[in-house]
Amino acid sequence: MIMVAHRLSTVVDFDRIIVLRDGTIVEEGTYSDLMEQDGYFAELVRKQMA
Repeated sequence: MIMVAHRLSTVVDFDRIIVLRDGTIVEEGTYSDLMEQDGYFAELVRKQMA
């Protein structure tokens, strides 16, 4: 199944998250993996939580 999500809290339990930026894959992993990487995905999560 493929899901496009704008609310990042909806993907917390997904097995695999693929993060696109300008049409290019920039990160891939679980929610925890991506938060640990502290990259683009983590930045988006922090902005949504603010």
